[in-house]
Amino acid sequence: MAKPQDKELLCLDYGKCIGCGRCFEHAAFSQAERVAGCGVSRQELLRYFDCERGAEVEVRPSAPEVRQEIFQMLGRALNVRELDAGSCNGCEAEIAALTNPYYDLERFGIHFVASPKHADMLLVTGPVTRNMAVAVKKTYEATPAPKLVVAVGACGCSGGIFATSHAVSGPLDKLLRVDAYIPGCPPTPAMLLTGILEVLRRTAKR
Repeated sequence: MAKPQDKELLCLDYGKCIGCGRCFEHAAFSQAERVAGCGVSRQELLRYFDCERGAEVEVRPSAPEVRQEIFQMLGRALNVRELDAGSCNGCEAEIAALTNPYYDLERFGIHFVASPKHADMLLVTGPVTRNMAVAVKKTYEATPAPKLVVAVGACGCSGGIFATSHAVSGPLDKLLRVDAYIPGCPPTPAMLLTGILEVLRRTAKR
């Protein structure tokens, strides 16, 4: 439960959503117009519902996080390093689809690179297992500044169904500062593409 605006509301965290649909069994929840945002802040993944009215209540973040690591990307190609931090490979399958002829990520001037030394953005999947925690930090340190970090999937956003496991050190924002979140279990290629472009759009405005 949450109490924005001094009123007790039910809170649904889309950062933890795995698409089971059980939330709709509760009478207080209504079908959201937008299933989830992509490339948004962690706070924007929280949706609130009024139990008495049975309707969603829009609650905007009261104090947006201050982000300092900004870079200007629109003048050249964006290089992305995908980092698997203990994923089940569901997100990887969707990310791989971004390079097929249908989605054709290259047309936006966005390229996947093999080394973090050549990357402008880290696309991180998985709940961050203990075995991968050091690798995640070293990958982040190897990426030249300024850089963007995007958490992908329910596991990347919140740890997902593995959040309480003793083998997990995450979620990602416990280890690194995350610039944007793309929810879903897994997010579709369209959600990934929307999220990446939304991150660039917001970065360009700053």
